[in-house]
Amino acid sequence: MKTFDDMLVQQLQDEEFKKEYEAIQPGMDEIRASVDARTSQEQ
Repeated sequence: MKTFDDMLVQQLQDEEFKKEYEAIQPGMDEIRASVDARTSQEQ
């Protein structure tokens, strides 16, 4: 069974997928930071 990381590495070989994946990273970084901030406040 493949892990998410294995699948991602495979998908990133496709240039169009890689382009779109990289395009959404700034937004994903903001979401990740927001979630991290909220979960650290709960502890």
